[in-house]
Amino acid sequence: MKLDEIIDSRGGNRPKRRLGKGEGNGHGKTCGRGHKGSKSRAGYSVPPGFEGGQMPLYRKLPQRGFSNFRFHKGYAIVNVGDLARLGEAEGPVDRAVLVRAGLVREDDHPLKVLGDGELTRALEVHAARFSASARSKIEAAGGKVVEG
Repeated sequence: MKLDEIIDSRGGNRPKRRLGKGEGNGHGKTCGRGHKGSKSRAGYSVPPGFEGGQMPLYRKLPQRGFSNFRFHKGYAIVNVGDLARLGEAEGPVDRAVLVRAGLVREDDHPLKVLGDGELTRALEVHAARFSASARSKIEAAGGKVVEG
């Protein structure tokens, strides 16, 4: 099938409404927005959940339950297998090295190393947290774990 062989479905390509181009096309003057009021102005929008001034449903209903999400501590995650794919790193592997390698973002989340993958060379790894399997794999390869 080629682009010139595609058959238009009837009414599928309706032309764009041309607003403000004179009274003859039915969309002149007020351009279909009516007279005055906030809806006729540019930039008009209402916040989500707004019900025209009536008390919105989400404020009428009681709050139920509890979520620990506010207290959740996020981590930037790196696996041992990702450390193995790093080039020959000069000195210790820390956040700056991982940011340059594109493994973590440069943000304020603390770094955590997890144990997925294998490590064959000795690395000195600096991070806020290590899983037990990551710690054992790094030390088994002759590396050093620096937490904090």
